[in-house]
This record gives sequence, structure tokens and C-alpha cells, in this order.
Amino acid sequence: MQQSKVGLDFEKVEHARGVARKIANQVQDFVGNYTTVAVERTICRLLGIDGIDDNEVPLPNVVVDELKSKGLLGQGVCFFMGNAVLETGKDPQAIAEAISAGKLDITKLPVHAADEIAKALQPYIDANIARIRGRRQRREEYIATIGEGSKPYLYIIVATGNIYEDVVQAQAGARQGADIIAVIRTTGQSLLDYVPYGATTEGFGGTFATQENFRIMRKALDEVGEEVGRYIRLCNYCSGLCMPEIAAMGALEGLDVMLNDALYGILFRDINMQRTLIDQYFSRIINGFAGVIINTGEDNYLTTADAYEEAHTVLASDFINEQLALLAGLPEEQQGLGHAFEMDPMLENGFLYELAQAQMLREIFPKAPLKYMPPTKFMTGNIFRGHIQDALFNIIGQWTHQGLQLLGMPTEAIHTPFMSDRYLSIENAKYIFNNMKDIGEEVEFKENGIVRNRAKKVLDDATHLLEAMESEGLFTALEKGIFANVKRPKNGGKGLDGVTLKAENYFNPFVEIMKGKK
Repeated sequence: MQQSKVGLDFEKVEHARGVARKIANQVQDFVGNYTTVAVERTICRLLGIDGIDDNEVPLPNVVVDELKSKGLLGQGVCFFMGNAVLETGKDPQAIAEAISAGKLDITKLPVHAADEIAKALQPYIDANIARIRGRRQRREEYIATIGEGSKPYLYIIVATGNIYEDVVQAQAGARQGADIIAVIRTTGQSLLDYVPYGATTEGFGGTFATQENFRIMRKALDEVGEEVGRYIRLCNYCSGLCMPEIAAMGALEGLDVMLNDALYGILFRDINMQRTLIDQYFSRIINGFAGVIINTGEDNYLTTADAYEEAHTVLASDFINEQLALLAGLPEEQQGLGHAFEMDPMLENGFLYELAQAQMLREIFPKAPLKYMPPTKFMTGNIFRGHIQDALFNIIGQWTHQGLQLLGMPTEAIHTPFMSDRYLSIENAKYIFNNMKDIGEEVEFKENGIVRNRAKKVLDDATHLLEAMESEGLFTALEKGIFANVKRPKNGGKGLDGVTLKAENYFNPFVEIMKGKK
């Protein structure tokens, strides 16, 4: 039986997990009946369709918009594309180009038998499944031969807006000791209902997530990884209106970590909840198959809600995200469930409360590579105090064996980090991780003390919240503003018009293949 350092009752933990499972199953009962424009564009990409038309519209958008405009999207891309392959003898890319040129209407072709349609797509499915498997195998071979950093992985960001400048900064960060490079996405990309094409050199607050940018950065990190003798993981973002599409592009180009939360886009980007919850299912199936660690976004709740008062909402969301991920076939070992060091630094014993929560999460999700986020809300521009706040955060990361330690920067709240800022942050973490390496094994928490009582209270409060949510469902809970104090309507937000009910001819072969059922 697992022993808890903070006195958790694991029967209570399993009860809370069971309630979260029921909530997730309610969501899945809904999700299974619908598809979206993003899901269908993802299928296009997984069939090998890429590129843009003369107006720079991505060809997956061209194909899907054609079906949607005729009210036929519910039948699915696979049905029409497989039928067109049979009827024309062309491959999916050539068919997409013919649609774009106005030379082919795939909705008016003679219809073949369902089994023949499915069989016609198999060579294109097999090719991209093999490519993703190859990418995963390549990562595993790298780790087996040159190795990787120890956990907590040192996770830093680059955010210049120019992919080529990002490469310079990313390679410098790897040489300084970083294990994960996250290429921050340009402001607002999550609200674009298409994925830009090609290499990009202009972005605000980050760089566009494109397949070519993924390829460029993957190549750069492989080069520097061989140089420093340590595999460097690449992280990007598949949240937003193109969630499953970007997951597929990352899988094809060998990304290792993806921001892939079930609720973040709803709460913080006002993306329709139905759209997001349908899209997250397919995106997580893809990430699970590709061996990608997902990061969830619970840390963001504490930028709008009080970290002391609302800590239980983070735990409740982690439970729900875990269960939704498991339904998509994404194993616990790839679930970078989120939390953050975001309490007011003037709060008496705040460090002990943070420690209690981090240890509690570590014990509740023992296999998950937890993503621990640094202080941001109370970073003021005082770089000296900020560096101390980051040091306290790093102490807890090592103490409680977090998985992905997103390093804080002393210049947080002032400007995008300089390379020297990253050096200071990496030096801070490495010093603390080494100097306090085994503190978690040496220190025990006293019965009925601050740490144990805090962990018990957060678990109890999260359980009560989940029990209340079970009766009303996740959609209603989101409408009431349960998470982050943000209320969202079920039929409001961006992207609802891209949701459609599946029709009688619908099939998506990638779901069964990627979940290992075929």
C-alpha cells in the first residue's frame, strides 16, 4: 500500500478519481456523437494533404469547407475522400488540389461500397502512421544512446516571433542546461481556425506554430542534443481552434511535449466548450500514439483566482483531465498535469502551503510527469525578489519530484527573457536541484501540522466540488464559473459553427489504429 508523506487517505483519493471518471464519461457520451471542422482537417493531414492554394488557404481547409458549405461534413472526410480515390484514381493530395482549382466536386461522384471506400484509403493511412511511429522510435533511440536530463526536466521558453532567431536562443538554452524548449506561440494563434503554412519570421509574443517551424526546430534541437550529449525535448501548443491539427503536425515532425488542455481554451480564449471537448479527444489520441507528453493548463486558473482559496479547483481539474486523457488512450506517464507556485509571497507560511499541494499532487498522480509552473502573478519587476521566489519554487520542485519544471525568470513581468536571464534561471535550478537532491526522502511532516492539514483540506474540497459537478455535468459547471472564476455559455464562444453531428456514413479509422485496437 502506498504510504503518504502528507497523510492522504487513498480511499478518498480513489473516490474522487471515480467521481471524475463519471464526469469524464458524461463528456465522452456527448463527444462520441460529433465531429468538427478541426477533426476533419486533421484527418486530411493524416491522409497526406498539405500545402496552400493561390490565396494561401491551407488545402485541408479547402476540402473541409467544401463539405461544410454543402451541409455534408457530418458524413466525414474519409467517406468522400476514399470514394474519390476509387472513382478518380488520384491520391488525396491531388484530389484536394483539384477541389481547390474548381475541377472536382467530390460530393457528386458515384458512391462505392463502404468497405471499398475504407480499403482505398489504407495506403495513405499506413504511410503516415508509419511516419509517426518512426518519429517516436527515433526519440526513443536518441534517449537510449545519448541519454537525457534527470527529472525535474529543466523547461525554458523561447518567444522571439522569428523561428530562425528562436533556433539561436533554443540552442543556447540547451547548451546552458535546458532539457525542454517550449516555442511560445504568437499571440492570438489559438483563435485562428486554420494553421499557417511554412516558416515564419514575424510574431507577437511568440512564433507561429506551423509544420515547417516544427521541422526547423526539431532539426536544430537534434543537432545541439548530439553536441551536448543529451536529448532535448521540443514543446509547442495544440490548444485552440486547431487543437487536433497541430497535434498531428507535431506527431509527424517529432515533437515531444504539447500544451493540450481540455478546459484552457474554454476558460481563457472563450472557445466554445462543445468544440473544445470534441477536439481534445482526437488530439489526445494522436499525442498518446506519438508518445507526446501533454501539458494541461490548471496553473492558469490561479492567475485569475486566488491560489490559496481556489487550490482545490486545480486538483479537481487535474482529476478530470486525467480521466479524459485515459479515455483517449493517453497513458498516465504522458500526462503532464498542471499546477503552479502562485500564492501571494506575503502570505504567512505560503511556502508550506505550496509544499503541501505539490507533494499531494505528486502522491495522487504518481506516474504523471507533473508540470510545475513558476510564480508569475506576483512577479513585480523587482528582479532580486523574483529570483528568490523562483528559488523557493525550485526547492519545492526538487523536494516533491515534479516532472517538468518550467523555470521562472527574474525579469518576468518586464520583458521577453534575454539569454542571460535564462542562464541565471538554469543556474538557480541546477544549484538547488543538486544541493537539495534528497531532501524529499529525508524530511517527514508532523501529524496534524500545517502541511498535512493543508493537503487534507484541498483533497476534501476538491472531492466535494467533483461530487457537486457529477450531478450537473461539466458543461453546467463551466457555465457557473467553477474554474478560474470564469463563466462560459454552452452555446456561446468561438467555433461552435464548426461542430456537426456525425451522419450514417461517418468513419475515422485513425481512432482505432492510434488507440491500439486495430
